[in-house]
Amino acid sequence: MARMSQVRRKEALTGYLFIAPWFLGFLLFVAGPMLWSLYASFTNYDITSKATWVGWDNYRRLFFDDDLFWTSLYNTGFYVLFAVPLSVFTGVLIAVLLNQKIPGQRIFRTIFFLPKVLTGVAVLLLWLWVFNPDFGPINVFLRAIGVDNPPLWFADPTWAKPALVIMSMWGAAGGYIIYLAGLQGIPRHLYEAAMLDGASPVKQFWAITVPMMSPTIFFKLVTGISAAFQFWETSLIVSEGGKGGPSYSTLFYGLYMWQKAFGEYQMGYASAMAWVLLIITLMLTGLQFWVSRRWVYYEGEAR
Repeated sequence: MARMSQVRRKEALTGYLFIAPWFLGFLLFVAGPMLWSLYASFTNYDITSKATWVGWDNYRRLFFDDDLFWTSLYNTGFYVLFAVPLSVFTGVLIAVLLNQKIPGQRIFRTIFFLPKVLTGVAVLLLWLWVFNPDFGPINVFLRAIGVDNPPLWFADPTWAKPALVIMSMWGAAGGYIIYLAGLQGIPRHLYEAAMLDGASPVKQFWAITVPMMSPTIFFKLVTGISAAFQFWETSLIVSEGGKGGPSYSTLFYGLYMWQKAFGEYQMGYASAMAWVLLIITLMLTGLQFWVSRRWVYYEGEAR
């Protein structure tokens, strides 16, 4: 027994040594900065001077004195409300189409995966050309079909956010691969039984495909909403001067937080914004998990 105990201690020590790099990295680069930002959110820390404790003043200013805080939160909520469901719908639709047995299937899958590879500023500059009010392909097409005054897109506060939502579909197309993996995990005999019962393809989709893919859809909803709340890099590039224009229509929460932190060096204020965003995200995630009990189906689960 003593020998076994010694072997187990050696195995435990080896295991701790293997996880030590990750654990140290977590403490230094995740837990440490999070605790520091929590402390900083209660101070007036601005990098250049010593942090002074101000209590809840940063949070009070956020909710009661800063109109741009509510503007940025509204813009972000608008993007989350429209971009995430459309991204899920687009991804599922493309996955269903690419799951069909057709010639050139691998070529089409490669083409639709390209958006995940082609990312960055170059793609955003291409989208700026696509949405150009004068010679962009979209407005050229709209004029060709009789629209005399097509949208100004990023130059118009009304159309700036919808344009960003349309741009998000580009990335959604590349995310089809997760839905495709979920589709290929659905047993074929379910579709065969439905066909014998006379179910149409549309009926099969809603009665078999969607319920069986609900865990995948739920996963993409949770991660998609979390990512959408952190959306801001695109607005930094497409808005003139990175200020969130026109008329603050593209001032997203992340962009405003970045401006406060690295433009005005109000690190304490930006830290308070970060913790408010974390709380909002956690609340929405908890709500999603609670609602998921009503529509997410896990195979083998008793209801």
